[in-house]
Amino acid sequence: MVDAKRTQALAKLGVDSIGDLVRHYPFRYLDLSIVADMRSVPTGVDATVVGRVHDIKVKHPRPRLSITEIALVDGTGALIGVWFNQPYMASRFRVGERVAFAGTVVFEYGLKQMRSPFVERLDDDGDGPGIARILPVHRATEGLSTNWIRRLVTEALALAGDVADPLPARIRAQRALVPLATALRDIHFPGTPDDVDRARRRLAYDELFAVQLTMRRRRQAVVDDIAGIAHEVTGPAIGALAAAVPFELTDDQKGALHDILGDMASERPMNRLLLGDVGTGKTVVAAHALAACADSGAQAAMMAPTEVLAMQYSRAVGPLLDRAGVSWALLTGSTKRSDRDRILASLADGSITVVFGTHALIQNDVVYQRLSLALVDEQHRFGVQQRLALRAKGVAPDLLVMTATPIPRSLALTLYGDLDTTYLRVRPGGRTADHVSTRVVPMSGRSDAYQSVKDAVGRGEQAYVVCALVDESDATQARAATTEARRLQRQVFPDLRVGLLTGQMSSADKIEAMERFRSGETDVLVATTVIEVGVDVPAATVMIVEDADRFGLAQLHQLRGRIGRAERPGTFLLFADPKTEDGRARMEAIAATNDGFELAELDLRLRGEGEVLGQRQSGVPGLRLASLATDGDLLDAAREDAAALMAEDPHLDDAAHVPLREDVALRVGAAWEWTSSG
Repeated sequence: MVDAKRTQALAKLGVDSIGDLVRHYPFRYLDLSIVADMRSVPTGVDATVVGRVHDIKVKHPRPRLSITEIALVDGTGALIGVWFNQPYMASRFRVGERVAFAGTVVFEYGLKQMRSPFVERLDDDGDGPGIARILPVHRATEGLSTNWIRRLVTEALALAGDVADPLPARIRAQRALVPLATALRDIHFPGTPDDVDRARRRLAYDELFAVQLTMRRRRQAVVDDIAGIAHEVTGPAIGALAAAVPFELTDDQKGALHDILGDMASERPMNRLLLGDVGTGKTVVAAHALAACADSGAQAAMMAPTEVLAMQYSRAVGPLLDRAGVSWALLTGSTKRSDRDRILASLADGSITVVFGTHALIQNDVVYQRLSLALVDEQHRFGVQQRLALRAKGVAPDLLVMTATPIPRSLALTLYGDLDTTYLRVRPGGRTADHVSTRVVPMSGRSDAYQSVKDAVGRGEQAYVVCALVDESDATQARAATTEARRLQRQVFPDLRVGLLTGQMSSADKIEAMERFRSGETDVLVATTVIEVGVDVPAATVMIVEDADRFGLAQLHQLRGRIGRAERPGTFLLFADPKTEDGRARMEAIAATNDGFELAELDLRLRGEGEVLGQRQSGVPGLRLASLATDGDLLDAAREDAAALMAEDPHLDDAAHVPLREDVALRVGAAWEWTSSG
């Protein structure tokens, strides 16, 4: 039934086996048991209508624009299906055939219309298949229609639909979950909408349960199954560093230190995520952990995603370590060969206690005498393998992962479920959330925004202008950093010093551009999102973001965190012209609140977890049906059940649990490894 051509088409959909096919779930359903008549169907709502093709037209109102119109009638009225620049659609219909259209109904030019509706051809017999049932719509591809996929899924279910259920019966009963065979049948061919809901709930639970089991196993491998280093956390170095900090720590920071130093004092390796909103002072907390390594006769490595950020950490923390008598170094890809050789030798013999750096810290020739703390900043910019590579440089070292990117709780439990979590929400120094004001600026307000930059520079302050692109692209009208820097220097700020910083510049050029801005030699820095994380220039108080509606809320919040970092307040100006409801909602939200965690939750609801999970951590199963925005109850249940099951049977060796172990291994692939107790 499946020839070579269709096999290739299925592969494009990620379907390579019968198991893949039964998990190629519908992305929508046509409820043909509830069909609206064309006379009374309301506008502005999603609906399904059934009728016969009455007329087929292709219009060319102007050059390079075609409009295909398919008129459908049902005895009560008419409705027009409209496709723009898709003239081939006309050949897919014939007058008199019976079809269903599904989509949003609009009223234009005196007629009810659906733009690019989903189309399902039905039997000519009004009582035949296709009526009084729910029709699944599976994602298709060229050479493989939805009808063909529906037929293939039917065959796959006949072959594998009665597969044994790997989920323990007691969990199914406790969580009121339908059997797997029932869920697979009903997700594809439901009899009622309730069947869809029950099937989706069971299959979504399975996905989340696999994630939580994966995280529990990962935690076993690096924490529960091995002994670590018990650090001295009340020694002279940490005491001297605490005395060198020129301000009182917030209660949040003190609580974070209690968590981190408590972990470090234990013989069990620390495995902790320090999640702090922008400006809440993670760096000084990390500095205390670094000092504890000195008191313990061990070493610490702090890895940052960029050279600019690694240098900044060395500049911010280095002086505190100096006052505490702790030796340190900076190692990046730009470190001179002679300096690198000296640093490597000092790490190997233990004369350097703390090293700041980038990926350079995990190169093969970097050897530590006794690495007891691996500290990774902005973990999402690395990956699990790089985190593990740094940890592998020592013998069961503690791990502290930090991020200034607020993450919704559900997403944190999914991506970082193997880590204990500590939150920082309060900003030190008395700075409140409204220390930076945010405004969405219409095109008519551009000159006033530029005047804000000039006024700030006149007060001895500095400004950023952030662009989404590095260079101009024919595919978009977004402003590009290189072009915008030239335009601003020549036309808008001829009397100011305008600099440029993009991720495509060489490391040396990026460092030079950042240093010129930090030292005050540059008044206005035009940049891409390379400045999004960690860059700290106290004199920067104004930021303009071009095409702001192209950014996610978390990214905008990170950018906003680059200004107003000292006593002087900041002004965050967003040039945006959003064309969608989601875009407008994001702009309203970023202007309304400075709470990063609130924005992260909203971003998850608006855009889903796809963008974050697009940078999927190695070994974390993908989610096809589960939604982290709406399935919080299922996630909590899966987390609780995974903890209980693995406490009872840590390696799932029991005969009743082996099918579950194998199912999770199939979902995750080679990254999943069970260490059998036998």
